[in-house]
Amino acid sequence: MSAISGEQRNLSLTGSEHTGLDPVTLTVIDNFLTSTCRDMGVTMMKTSYSPIFNESLDFSCVIFDPEGQMLAQAEFCPSQIGTIKFTVTWTLDELGVDAFAPGDVVLHNDPYRGSGHVPEHMMLKPVFHSGQLFGFVANVAHMSEPGAKTPGGLSGDATEVFQEGLLLPPVKIKHRGEDNEDIWKIILANHRTPKVTFGDFRAMMASLDLAEERLHELLDVHGVTTIRAACRELIEIAERRMRAEIRAIPNGVYEFEDVIEDDGISDRSYPMRLRLTVRDDDVIADFTGSAPQAVGPVNAIYAVTASAVYNAILHLTDPTIPRNEGCYRPITVIAPPGTIVNCTFPAPVAGGNTETSPRITDMVFGALQVAIPERVVAACGGTSSPFLFGGVDPRDGGLYAHFHFEGVGWGGRAGLDGNDMVVTINGNCRNTPVEVFETRYPAFLIEEYRLLPDSGGPGEFRGGLGGERLLTVTSDVTVSALLNRMKADPWGILDGGNGARGGIWVKRAGEESWQTFVEAFGTISPSKFSGIRLRPGDQVRLAMPGGGGYGDPERRDRASVARDIAEGFVTSDRASADYGYRG
Repeated sequence: MSAISGEQRNLSLTGSEHTGLDPVTLTVIDNFLTSTCRDMGVTMMKTSYSPIFNESLDFSCVIFDPEGQMLAQAEFCPSQIGTIKFTVTWTLDELGVDAFAPGDVVLHNDPYRGSGHVPEHMMLKPVFHSGQLFGFVANVAHMSEPGAKTPGGLSGDATEVFQEGLLLPPVKIKHRGEDNEDIWKIILANHRTPKVTFGDFRAMMASLDLAEERLHELLDVHGVTTIRAACRELIEIAERRMRAEIRAIPNGVYEFEDVIEDDGISDRSYPMRLRLTVRDDDVIADFTGSAPQAVGPVNAIYAVTASAVYNAILHLTDPTIPRNEGCYRPITVIAPPGTIVNCTFPAPVAGGNTETSPRITDMVFGALQVAIPERVVAACGGTSSPFLFGGVDPRDGGLYAHFHFEGVGWGGRAGLDGNDMVVTINGNCRNTPVEVFETRYPAFLIEEYRLLPDSGGPGEFRGGLGGERLLTVTSDVTVSALLNRMKADPWGILDGGNGARGGIWVKRAGEESWQTFVEAFGTISPSKFSGIRLRPGDQVRLAMPGGGGYGDPERRDRASVARDIAEGFVTSDRASADYGYRG
């Protein structure tokens, strides 16, 4: 889940007294499983139809044992890797292991059965070897069009999950290697862009087939008994090493609070409260006292909240620890039902995964800023900046839809300034390149795309910069948005300053002034709305928040301030006000 590089890991361990396997063999098996997950992702990237797959890489690939224990994962989307643990476990609980036969593929996207949010579809395939079930290969991916009330899903003013897309409980889209045509018909009849859905689902299936073939290669060489024993040992190794990392954090109770500023339905804010207890080699993240669940789509289900906590802990610990079930065992998450961090059916949840999740991860960092200041990071921009749009393509008369997200500034940390314009810490994704954006979709021309000076929070180590994108409408289009950090600042830590807020504005064709969507269209929220029709000549301006600063700005190296001014990252006026810099 931590953004580690793709090189092979050395477990740096002594031999196992349990299996008799030496560290080299364990390392080879661990790396084989991990590289298989990575190759699954490459397959999806190379064979998919939508930019959210082949450009943004908004997917994850994982391997599980028959009991639903995670054996390996690749470094794709952190929020999905955490939630898929629950998706797979609950799917196996619902269907039962005996329900699977060779060639089956189960499809599932119901948040109240463990999925992150409706657009994210999980596929699960059993792997049989010599007639016996060895485990499962799985992936989860964000579909660009889930059949929601507005194109692209993530409707910023949804009031129930049914408005967020077609819900699929665990169903077999393939049975013994044959397509279930009835399931395909239901899905493709409900998605606005069935060709894209069909292509992306096939890409997911191809990645599962690849993983199944790779596992057969591994099992043929080493045998089922050896691989099962190695997987058990790797899980134990991961748990031991994670517990050792947690023991290095001082025991104590650490608290932090943040707020979701509104929910698209009212101007009410929703506090989230965290009480983080570190006790020897265990971590307990307790969100008791957080606000009741929202009416609008900013709620997180339990799996999303737990995933966000896992993400934070994995970022704070050794990235060479094998990424499997053992990593998660020392971490307990308490999230009372009926709250914004564990909502109950049928509350809308689209923004829980894109907006609330990164804020929860940041809260763990904020809580631990005094305990382990050398490891934590200030708040990132804290929004995936979802901007959804769709309509009729005038070039061929077909429907199109797209989920576009933007990078934000990341928080400063000990020794380093924050990253500029990177997708939030729960995403690990890439945004759509300008060239693909303009050629694939007929709706917009991108007039400007730049970093925003002064958007990074001041500090000894400056917060990363947010950015700005200016779009001109070229054909009739329907837009929606689900953004945050428009009212509440990305906070700094250890006396660092706050990052800049973001925003979204519209300028109607023929007019001179920019307006909020509240002013122009009467939306309830300036940053959460759906189904707004724009015409050719209208313009949209998106500003993304910056990251918070780390440490006292007065301690920032003078040469670094001078370089920031020269690069255009900080203006002279702000350098003087924030850093006392006189040149």
